[in-house]
Amino acid sequence: MLSARFLIYLALAACGQATRPAAEPAGETQPPMDAASGVARADGGRGPREPRMIPLGPMSGDVEILYGDPEAVGQPFVMRIRELPGTVVPPHSHPVDEHITVVQGTWYFGVGETFDSAALRALPAGSYAFAPGGTTMFARSPEAAVVQVHGVGPFHIHWRDGLVTLDDAGADSTFRFRRGDEVATERGRGRIRNGYASGALVQYEIERADGELFMAEQRHVRRP
Repeated sequence: MLSARFLIYLALAACGQATRPAAEPAGETQPPMDAASGVARADGGRGPREPRMIPLGPMSGDVEILYGDPEAVGQPFVMRIRELPGTVVPPHSHPVDEHITVVQGTWYFGVGETFDSAALRALPAGSYAFAPGGTTMFARSPEAAVVQVHGVGPFHIHWRDGLVTLDDAGADSTFRFRRGDEVATERGRGRIRNGYASGALVQYEIERADGELFMAEQRHVRRP
């Protein structure tokens, strides 16, 4: 699972290539924070054996690390991921087991090689999901949600159909809009902050004038 914005450049990417398995399935494998827009440690720098109590509060970035390091091999981690309204998470998998708890909002989760909205299951706050390592999954957040993920690293992400962002070479062939462009959507007007594409799915992170963030698929985005 990831939020796609899947999906953060690049607080925890340093050891991503070093711990990659010898053989990978078709697609693209990346460190877990490669497609988000802000990582924060919420544990105050506490050591692994120190107790901690961390309430759920407003998240300013996409990911909060509550315990450990998702990139550390053989070590447990706990993190929270903020899912913006309109987020679609394309098919992907992880090499390790993933435990998911929805802590805020409703998150829609499905399993399969191809994104299928009919296969999504609504998981309201308090719900739990388990995805064994290697499972291909996808998700959607029509409205804002926060999910908490825990497991044992390394928590790499394998995108079934690869991942392209506005910062990548050749982005012009995938995206119709650029960073900073003013656009109109069903959720209102705003400016493009970033873009993410995986296979046929192309979407943008957009900021409204009031500072609120949301996601929109390219097919729903137009010039004002």
